[in-house]
Amino acid sequence: MLATAAGDGLPVSGYRLGREIVLPRTAEAMVWLGAGLPLECVAVPGVLLRPGDVLVEVELATVCGSDVHTALGHRPAAKPLVLGHEQVGRIVATGDPAYAANGIPLRVGQRVVWSVTVSCGTCPRCRRGVPQKCLELATYGHERMQRGWELSGGFATHVQVHAGTAIVVVDEQVPASVLAPASCATATVVAALAAASALVPLAGATVLVTGAGMLGLTACAMATDAGARVVVSDPDAARRQLALAFGAAAVADPSAPGESPTGVASVLAALQDAGAAEPTIALELSGAQTAVQTVIDLIGIGGVVVLVGSVSPGEPVLLDPESMVRRLITLRGVHNYTPADLQQAVTYLSGGWHRHPFSALVGTTFPLVKADSALLLAATTRYPRVGITPQQPATLG
Repeated sequence: MLATAAGDGLPVSGYRLGREIVLPRTAEAMVWLGAGLPLECVAVPGVLLRPGDVLVEVELATVCGSDVHTALGHRPAAKPLVLGHEQVGRIVATGDPAYAANGIPLRVGQRVVWSVTVSCGTCPRCRRGVPQKCLELATYGHERMQRGWELSGGFATHVQVHAGTAIVVVDEQVPASVLAPASCATATVVAALAAASALVPLAGATVLVTGAGMLGLTACAMATDAGARVVVSDPDAARRQLALAFGAAAVADPSAPGESPTGVASVLAALQDAGAAEPTIALELSGAQTAVQTVIDLIGIGGVVVLVGSVSPGEPVLLDPESMVRRLITLRGVHNYTPADLQQAVTYLSGGWHRHPFSALVGTTFPLVKADSALLLAATTRYPRVGITPQQPATLG
């Protein structure tokens, strides 16, 4: 069903002054109205760009796990909203002046990715270096649809990218399937590895990664390329096999019984028997309560545990303070990332995407009008990512 964005019931965006853009072809956005309801296609004939805004035509969006959690009603969300925050596209209009994250002016025709968050840059949190927790924060794909900012998520033909967003120009030669996840998965992994390596150098370390989804496979590749020995734990045999293609030194099955040689503790012990160091970095990327318990229990002396995957409500985890103290353990949480992390993510993918099968992680792509089908397939976790494109799939890089 095609509706108009001018319908009643939408709050009005505060962005009122700027450059009016009438699109030669009406933009469309797929709007989520609630769990169990089909997405509704909304037509947007034009936008008003304030200084610093850019309008981007979407080349490819990918379905993140948080999109699935929202669509299924597993996490609180405003509605109606346009889902999607992992995407790559091309600038078709700017609200001059508009600048990339590196300070270079942006221009029409550039291929870009952008951060999941819009930050003010001046509040105490932004000044402390955590703009992803800005006091005036807005997030793509998570905000209630507003009149004046209808194109606020990646499940659309276009996205209106607001001033205060970190925008990074990307290489024309890198496939869209590699670049789209940079806006969430890749940049978040950069932030997680930065948090860990600030305390324990990656080179020569044994790193335990729990979860071989998009984040886990990316973390495996990045840590391996930085000189770490990586053990990846995932209950899915196909995902464990894929982790080996991303550089894992060993894989483990967290569902293996007791003292099974394929269990996480046994695999780590076997590596240590062969001369590897005890695990001093653990990245929990699955969000599973049992995995959180595992990384806390198995991290070595002086190690750092970084929790990333726990972004939906779940059961509490038992924490033994005495054990944490005596083992000198550091526990960190990472949620989203800074502009520098996104820039580093793009740099990594541009230079190293061909070293690992990143382009194969988007298992299949649906046209925008079948975004419901994309969400359903993504919910099965058959593929690390499912794509959505206004283009025909054959046009993707």
